[in-house]
Amino acid sequence: MYIIHSVNKSAFEEEIKSGFYGKESIEKFGFIHCSEISTYALVAPNFKSERAERLILVIDTDKVSAPIKWEDGGGVDFPHIYGLLSKSAIVKVLPHLWSENREWIKNPELENIC
Repeated sequence: MYIIHSVNKSAFEEEIKSGFYGKESIEKFGFIHCSEISTYALVAPNFKSERAERLILVIDTDKVSAPIKWEDGGGVDFPHIYGLLSKSAIVKVLPHLWSENREWIKNPELENIC
């Protein structure tokens, strides 16, 4: 199964140099927030006002060694990763696409893995 995570591009590029991602998120929230591709449209508006470039990480859950718990996020269960994410579990890094009105545009590459 594939899940996705949105991240600030410069923060990701700096953190992944260690071979792992998620240290800052785990320190702040206790886990890495993720979503299914089908529910990401509910999450994307949270980043609408940010002007820093964002990325979407496509994560293969079979390659994640940390526990993944599906937890309620206001009526929808979202996957949360309780540990660092190894670089090998990230199978694609895509640009976060926005319309002129700052609505998320689903990346064409995500169509084939839903």
